[in-house]
Amino acid sequence: MDDQPPPDRVARIQADWRRERPDLDVTPQGVIGRLHRLADRLTGELRLVYDRYGLGEGEFDVLCALRRAGAPFERAPGELAAHTMVTTGAMTKRIDRLERAGLVTRRRSDDDQRGRIVALTEPGRELIDRAFTDHMRNERRLLDLLTPAEAESLEVLLTGWLGRLEPPAGAGPTGPGAPTGE
Repeated sequence: MDDQPPPDRVARIQADWRRERPDLDVTPQGVIGRLHRLADRLTGELRLVYDRYGLGEGEFDVLCALRRAGAPFERAPGELAAHTMVTTGAMTKRIDRLERAGLVTRRRSDDDQRGRIVALTEPGRELIDRAFTDHMRNERRLLDLLTPAEAESLEVLLTGWLGRLEPPAGAGPTGPGAPTGE
């Protein structure tokens, strides 16, 4: 009797490639393919909370960046882009949607009249406080599928791997495909 779990989709794909291209090492697919599938599944699970609050992933991200700034809960658009995972062009669209919804306001910067400042409104702060609380509950639910030791080991592994791929925090993106920050 074999105690091995049945092959998952990634294992079946690897087996196909091993048959068709025995000259190639397809073992990286085991990690990368599963991480990719896991990221897609996790994103879907996280979006359930965003949807509940009428937010897209990007809007949630912007509201979180403003809330994390602390009182008076404001940042310049370029600073917001640096604290999220989007370009400044995409940031403008997100801010426009949030402003139309009454969750943020824009004003001229006191320091530079050409610059703008984005700030959470009181309804925006209340919404993101509720949404983030639910978001953390949801992340806890997902992480609790692992044992505490598995979660801790995974965090160490992912932190080390990500540290080798991303520049240090605050160093900015380097090269094609580099993250734009969060």
